[in-house]
Amino acid sequence: MNLLRPDYIAQSLQEINLNILRQNGIQGIILDLDNTIIAWDSPRMQPEIVDWIKELLQQRYRICLLSNNMTQRVKHIADMLGVPYVPRACKPSKAGFRQAIAVLQLKPSEIAVVGDQLFTDVLGGNRLDLFTVWVAPLSANEFIGTKITRKIEKLTIRLLKARGLLK
Repeated sequence: MNLLRPDYIAQSLQEINLNILRQNGIQGIILDLDNTIIAWDSPRMQPEIVDWIKELLQQRYRICLLSNNMTQRVKHIADMLGVPYVPRACKPSKAGFRQAIAVLQLKPSEIAVVGDQLFTDVLGGNRLDLFTVWVAPLSANEFIGTKITRKIEKLTIRLLKARGLLK
């Protein structure tokens, strides 16, 4: 159960306290794509999210997009933001996360993973001892497989709360 427990929870990207990340030695951020920085199957990012990512870059955070999505979509958004990316990551597999760690050229203890799913982003990040940040999804519109996983996620959240592992 501890592998599904995020280190930090925020309702949105903009609510993430960057001072807490700095206090934890975070210098790099692995960002999930769909429903974390852009609504699933949407071609456009919200301007406030683009601004938030630009602020991270101005503060010298290293950023890498990590997504299970196809290369073309991930590349398009990464190019727009001017950040590196790892597509088709097969999260929560360690391989994609290891690629992103290599891209960032930081120690795992210096990297946070930010994503909207416990069973992909949080689990994958925790398996490699990364600092995990769980945010609410941007949209209820999701891939059918994700909709199924969300039902299991809701049950898991109840169990984590019942055991005092999640607030």
